[in-house]
Amino acid sequence: MNRLRSTCFAIALGLAASAALLAPGSHPRADDSKYRVFCADGKIEVEQRTLEQEKNARGSNVCVLGEYDYASDADKRAEELGGKGSSCDCK
Repeated sequence: MNRLRSTCFAIALGLAASAALLAPGSHPRADDSKYRVFCADGKIEVEQRTLEQEKNARGSNVCVLGEYDYASDADKRAEELGGKGSSCDCK
């Protein structure tokens, strides 16, 4: 009986974890796989974070300068803007 109870508990725990991952607003969006060129605190960065994630990491002084499917394209755009670490602003 204890083994059956343990198995049921494990199944219930797994279902609860799955439900939490699929809760509205918590599942990954399709655009989360993009590479983005950010101006964060006055410096150019290339990240795969969303704007919200970047703002959580760097503060509110962040904007997106470009969004790309490939890291190489994002890196190229960053170079066109002066390179990673170069100064920028969110005007």
